[in-house]
Amino acid sequence: MIRQNVPLKDYSNFKIGGNALYFLEVFSKEELIEGLKEWGKLSKDSYDKIFVLGGGTNILFSDLGFPGLVIKNSICGIKISENIVEACGGVLISDLLNFCIDNSLSGFEWAGGLPGTVGGAVRGNAGAFNGETKDSVLEVESVDLTTCETKTRNNKDCGFSYRMSIFKLAAVNEIIVSVKFKFQIGDKQEIKSLIQEKIDHRLRRHPLEYPNAGSIFKNVPYESFSEKLQEELFQYIKKDPFPVIPTAKLNFLAGLSGKRVGDVQLSEKHTNFIVNLGNAKAEDVKKLIQIIKDSVKEKFAVTLEEEIMLV
Repeated sequence: MIRQNVPLKDYSNFKIGGNALYFLEVFSKEELIEGLKEWGKLSKDSYDKIFVLGGGTNILFSDLGFPGLVIKNSICGIKISENIVEACGGVLISDLLNFCIDNSLSGFEWAGGLPGTVGGAVRGNAGAFNGETKDSVLEVESVDLTTCETKTRNNKDCGFSYRMSIFKLAAVNEIIVSVKFKFQIGDKQEIKSLIQEKIDHRLRRHPLEYPNAGSIFKNVPYESFSEKLQEELFQYIKKDPFPVIPTAKLNFLAGLSGKRVGDVQLSEKHTNFIVNLGNAKAEDVKKLIQIIKDSVKEKFAVTLEEEIMLV
């Protein structure tokens, strides 16, 4: 059932945002299709007014809210056939990782501590610790929000690239309902240990004690810098999965650590995280983002690209 005037800050890891004019939470593909039919009766221009919400872990909602329909994807369920796992789009990454541990499945250990849902991870080709979501994806099933048709794509057809997929480009009017992954059979204790290692790293390095939206900016390809800067920054190169300079390091070198606007601050613990100190506003986050981009552009002659979604 579609609800009205639902506070989006309650569905955002940032705890920021106004109300959604209309809001629909779905727990199955059938509920999704019924909800879309209901929405079709409310709005004739439904495509431009629908936003699909997963875990809300990398989103900044406007203080003014969203003037259309927000669909919260809570479609859950995980099935296994040998080493092929089918996970619904609303499954939390943490639940998928626990499933992998229980079934001694290896290949997704890099995602230990990764927030959000399966659908969101596929859409943004989430990655960390030299791994990417695309590495394990076999097939993605989605539903077109305008026609309610189901589409199935193999890995190649998903158009994966760095923090990108077809679902952020040509297929923005689709919602991911299920994903098939191929993993390898491994040692349960080793898999569990590797996942916990990544979780512990995030707990040590990330300001998880504050509401946040994860990394604000994508890391910057090493080749984007001038030869002189490449020499200066060479010591900071990391593979992600190609050579990059971590944006956190650029922000730190630009003297931005702890920079604050209103109740938002660039974390001193991890300088690619903006945190909500209590009563943050979306406009203040946007102002701080612009300050960071301007400062890094001035010092390093590169333009930072947001990893979070501004809605």
